[in-house]
Amino acid sequence: MSAIAYFLEAEGIATTGISLVRENTESFAPPRFLWVSFPLGRPLGIPGDAAFQTRVIRAALRLLEADEGPVLADYPEDIPGGDETAEPFVCPVSSGAPAADSDGWAARLESEVQLLAPWYQRALESRGRTTMGITGLSAPELAARLSALLDNDVLVVTPDAKNMLEDLKAFYAESMRAQPGARADTVGRWLWFETELGEAIQELKAQMLASDDAATRVRAQGIVPRWVEHQQA
Repeated sequence: MSAIAYFLEAEGIATTGISLVRENTESFAPPRFLWVSFPLGRPLGIPGDAAFQTRVIRAALRLLEADEGPVLADYPEDIPGGDETAEPFVCPVSSGAPAADSDGWAARLESEVQLLAPWYQRALESRGRTTMGITGLSAPELAARLSALLDNDVLVVTPDAKNMLEDLKAFYAESMRAQPGARADTVGRWLWFETELGEAIQELKAQMLASDDAATRVRAQGIVPRWVEHQQA
């Protein structure tokens, strides 16, 4: 969209847009963009919330009033929450005693993956397909690799680590969607704020940012969504 904006502006057509990844937009420096803290794929917020989406669109259009650019404005609202009157969703990993922190990441992630496995299998049978499979590894194997990174005294992160995380997130998300009462707007919040995996990925990013290796610090950018960090601030 940034490249298209440059082309249209060169033809005398004013443009504005919405950014989900602030770092990318900053690097391209398009004429006018509005950054939102929403999950990827949701540039206007929760589907079906017309009032909220209209406010986002109007905020983006107001950037056309700027005398000069580039302009990158932050949208002040976070994504709206779900229906508070709806029946509470029961987290699929809420049953059973969680592993203690002293057990290390291996025990914590293994326990969580085991609890989710039946729900993932149900989702696979129901949908007949899965978005997991970039690495070709099973969820237990992926969890073991992630825990090894975190429990190791020396952090060594290879370029394919992102694929490992993407497969794990797909396993978790599909497992949750198979749960009765699950809503699309709760999946991301649950994964990042209520699971061992969400905590593990955020811990991995913190360790990567503290690394002496420049390449590792660069790889840390983007493994935790901006909207997650924004809501933690």
